[in-house]
Amino acid sequence: MANQSLISEFWEFLRVRKRYWLLPIVVMLSLMGMLIIFTEGSAVAPFIYALF
Repeated sequence: MANQSLISEFWEFLRVRKRYWLLPIVVMLSLMGMLIIFTEGSAVAPFIYALF
């Protein structure tokens, strides 16, 4: 159990505690973070920041 990955540990937490409503929040936050990181130095950045 010590070698368990972060994702599987989080999934086990959601299953045991019945907190399935947290999953969409975490997914959307990670997608937004990846979008900001990957478009940081590109020409798309001004259009992405206009959305916020």
